Amino acid sequence: MWKIIAQLNFLLKQMSKYMLRNWQKKSEEHQKVYKQYLQKADKKAFLKALPEIHEEVVSNINCLDCAACCKNYSPRFKVPDIKRISKHLSMKESAFIDKYLNLDEEGDYVVNSKPCPFLNVDNYCSIYDKRPSDCARFPYTDEDVLLKRPALTLKNSTFCPIVHFVLEELIQKAPK
Repeated sequence: MWKIIAQLNFLLKQMSKYMLRNWQKKSEEHQKVYKQYLQKADKKAFLKALPEIHEEVVSNINCLDCAACCKNYSPRFKVPDIKRISKHLSMKESAFIDKYLNLDEEGDYVVNSKPCPFLNVDNYCSIYDKRPSDCARFPYTDEDVLLKRPALTLKNSTFCPIVHFVLEELIQKAPK
């Protein structure tokens, strides 16, 4: 019996690896479908299905295997984030800003380098417990942000497998 369970677990892991290798291509191909879904989704049904789908997807993907968000994009650093992180690093806020941040075209503070200067080589965050609120909330797949900010959701689906798989599941389970 245990041998069969072990074999099934092995097969599931192999299938998961295969799916994770091919998700980006599928996400690129489905951008139009995602956009249409986000525009027409029944908000009530969407929000009802979201928690279960989020939990299912997140439990099967290890962010440390990827870290594309930290390698290629920056969160917004809001004033409370800057205060908290600079204190944690024993730096003055102005010194923290000068060393790590720039203002983007929208007037938000973002990291001044890629990958994120707080990302370690093992994909762990050196300030994880004090990270910006955008990082703590990412990939927003348990929030209505998916519907409220469709352009952001579409962008995130191109580099985050969690967003891709949550959208795929939502579309699959949507009432026809």
